[in-house]
Amino acid sequence: MGGDEREGDGAARRVRTSTGDPAWQVSGYEAVRTLLTDPRLGTTHPDPERASRASQSPLFGTPRGGSPETEREDHGRMRRALSRSFAVRRMEALRPRIQAMADRLLDDVARRRPPVDLHEALSFPLPVLVICELLGVPFEDRERFRAWSDDAAHMNDRARAMAGLENLYRYMQALIERKRQELAEDVISDLIAARDERGEFTEGEIAALAAGLLFAGHETTVSAIDRGVLLLLTSPDQREALQGDPDLAARAVEEILRTPSQVLDASRSAIGGLPRYASAPIDLRGAAVEAGDLVLLDTRSANRDPVHFPDPERFDIGREDNPHLAFGHGPHFCLGAPLARVELQVVFGTLFRRFPTLRLAVEVDELRPRTGRLTGGLTELPVTW
Repeated sequence: MGGDEREGDGAARRVRTSTGDPAWQVSGYEAVRTLLTDPRLGTTHPDPERASRASQSPLFGTPRGGSPETEREDHGRMRRALSRSFAVRRMEALRPRIQAMADRLLDDVARRRPPVDLHEALSFPLPVLVICELLGVPFEDRERFRAWSDDAAHMNDRARAMAGLENLYRYMQALIERKRQELAEDVISDLIAARDERGEFTEGEIAALAAGLLFAGHETTVSAIDRGVLLLLTSPDQREALQGDPDLAARAVEEILRTPSQVLDASRSAIGGLPRYASAPIDLRGAAVEAGDLVLLDTRSANRDPVHFPDPERFDIGREDNPHLAFGHGPHFCLGAPLARVELQVVFGTLFRRFPTLRLAVEVDELRPRTGRLTGGLTELPVTW
């Protein structure tokens, strides 16, 4: 697993990924942030079948074929097509609707006798309701695409992950054909119009893009809600601070995004990071990265760099300066970040106001993380009040 064990100060160290392939891992904040904008690093590789892999997932750590030029062109086309749909102003306009969805789910929780699995009652359904409405996906199909998303997120079983992704793709193909007969005000309809009116995408590109949006639009936020609830329930002083000042919700969200959870991360390998492939040689403080090499940009470690985050291991929702890299940085900055922030701010601005005595219904060591999955999270989150 190891090799050159230099610390995360901008140097790169040689590692082996979970697939046994060689890679470079970079973990210093400044180095990771700078490399996220370096045009010599991308997600394509000229010989993807022979390239190192960060995992067996086709969604993460497996390169696409192509060149840096085609990658930039395709990425720019996608960002242009979707930037309006996920713009900060448009996501803020959705806040009242998201608040109403959260209130309805929490009303259902309040009517039940505790303990309640908050993962199933809130963490999962809220992001799914939101992304379904935004994309134009029927909410009643949620259990189907939930199973496929779970398979697609598998990091260690390539056949299972490929099958899950293929099912998501085929589902989107069929949905696109149905929606073409009756376009609506949603993202998939916008993509169909871009294809039919302006020829901006192929049919396959629309289906693949829509499948990716459906996966990313709920999976990552589900695990962020789980992690945030767990962090606050196991940090009584921070939970009390939030209850005493609901205006701290926005800062709390940023700190939740920055901070790992010992429970959720205990089973995750230290050998990880955002996978990028070098298209040209790079000198990383004496480490000679060659063209074609896999470089792992360790944002989890970068987000705990004491130079940028004083007392980095402390979960502090009052942290004022919080330039974390949870959403990446530069041209690949997460397109869905404004939506995720609104959803999380609604959840953590509401949950403890509605349930001021909320607490875990089991011991922390009884919680079961979703292991071997790209987005992590919990299998269940039993709470009482």
